[in-house]
Amino acid sequence: MKKLISIIMAAVLITGLAACGRTAEEPAKQSGLTIYASFYPMQFLVSEIAGDKAQVKSLVPAGVEPHDWEPKPRTLAELQESDMLVYNGAGMEAWLGDLLPSIEKAGVKTVNTSMGLDLLPFDEKNADEHEDEEGEEEVALIYDPHIWVSPVKYKQQAQNVLDALIELDAANQEYYSANYEKLAEQLDKLDSDYRQAVAGFKSKVFIVSHSAFEYLAKEYGLTQLPIRGVTPQAEPSPAKLAELAEICRENNIKYIFFESLVSPKLSETLANEIGAQVLVLNDGQGITEEQMKQGRSYITIMYENLENLKKALMQ
Repeated sequence: MKKLISIIMAAVLITGLAACGRTAEEPAKQSGLTIYASFYPMQFLVSEIAGDKAQVKSLVPAGVEPHDWEPKPRTLAELQESDMLVYNGAGMEAWLGDLLPSIEKAGVKTVNTSMGLDLLPFDEKNADEHEDEEGEEEVALIYDPHIWVSPVKYKQQAQNVLDALIELDAANQEYYSANYEKLAEQLDKLDSDYRQAVAGFKSKVFIVSHSAFEYLAKEYGLTQLPIRGVTPQAEPSPAKLAELAEICRENNIKYIFFESLVSPKLSETLANEIGAQVLVLNDGQGITEEQMKQGRSYITIMYENLENLKKALMQ
């Protein structure tokens, strides 16, 4: 009898240990993939397509200007423990070049979302005026990296993310594809709404604080005139400001745009010079945590931009 009781107790113990083992494994399975995105527009793409199959983290914190961000000592270690790194490319993440070999050597899948896209060349004229401050960084740029401001280009970047996810996790191909189609529909509608609105613009010229909207301008037949160059740290010369002021007068420009994460000082200076007002044109690089909690996203930001463009260019 004692022997029978011992056997029963042993069986219960083994069953309990097995159950504990399954419980310990379940959270790992539930957490799915761990994917890092370089900054918010990339984070949005991955989150929309990967859905609940991945934990998506942005390297650049919410509300921080990506041009100003630098990786911390622990960044490489965190990336090496992940499954995938998704980045914009085209020179946007200048800090990434030194990290990529180690990340890829660790077996992490890296996704350059600009691969295969028709990119706009970097306008070197924007580097001349602040060469002493950051000339090397500017001249090193080959392409304009602000791809995502065009809904059409952004959809192509989304396709690159989808392809990479399927390659990494083929078992969930249908799930990822369905999520991509939902996102693609939103981007197609956004593109259509922009085209419809632009057709009614009286002016096609807009002034913005730094050169972040060339892809949007080219897509919809607009002309972007930036106060600064491709990086928001660039400082224009007095001659450049005087030239822009004259252009504004010739084109009867009533609004000067600035980005939400960039100081409006230069835009306000130009606006005061010509008797204009300032408006936000958000390039979407750094949405804040509070804004995300309020339901704002790349899509809502782009519609806010459209409303402000209407206000400035339909007059």
